[in-house]
Amino acid sequence: MDVVVLGGHGKIGLRLLRLLAEGGHRARGIVRKTEQEADLVEVGAEAIVLDVENRDIAPEHLDGADAVVFAAGAGPGSGPERKRTVDYGGAVKLIEAAKANGISRYVMVSAMGAGSEPGQWPEQMRPYYEAKADADRELAASGLAYTIVRPGILSDEDAAGRVAVSPNMEGAGESVPRADVAAVLLEVLGADNTVEKTFDLLAGPTPIPEAIAAI
Repeated sequence: MDVVVLGGHGKIGLRLLRLLAEGGHRARGIVRKTEQEADLVEVGAEAIVLDVENRDIAPEHLDGADAVVFAAGAGPGSGPERKRTVDYGGAVKLIEAAKANGISRYVMVSAMGAGSEPGQWPEQMRPYYEAKADADRELAASGLAYTIVRPGILSDEDAAGRVAVSPNMEGAGESVPRADVAAVLLEVLGADNTVEKTFDLLAGPTPIPEAIAAI
């Protein structure tokens, strides 16, 4: 499998690239800066240096790919404008590029709560949830073979290998290790039963392969 990850230097993206490379897959990550290339090479991945906020994704960037993963985000401390250009705009550019290249498989890292009614979003988080929700809607309407993964609060704890997944989970205050999110993404990429599915993701009791097979 040949996978391109947008947000390849992020904490989830880099973990996913390592898992892909360790599994014998071709792992490519889109990163913003040339100084990030070495970190991708260290995990066995190839770097595509491209500032997606200011440039489109060209056909050659995705040449030969079987699937794409959107794992980018403007991050804490960024303003509403960057939430729009990265969390929404970057996802849409990847949708357009995948369609232009004939790539049908698209996995989105969204956020738990993005599917809630806007009135339930905390006011200070509204631009973030709006960007994520709009990107999810664009993907669902794109005609691509999509899966939307909505993790809860992200932690840097060691991977547990066990999760809880559901189309709609209460308890948005609960967390999930980024390492387990990456492992879920890898599992989803090879699981046809997750196509056209959207699910919340938290730490839980079920081994990841079993949890994904039951979606």
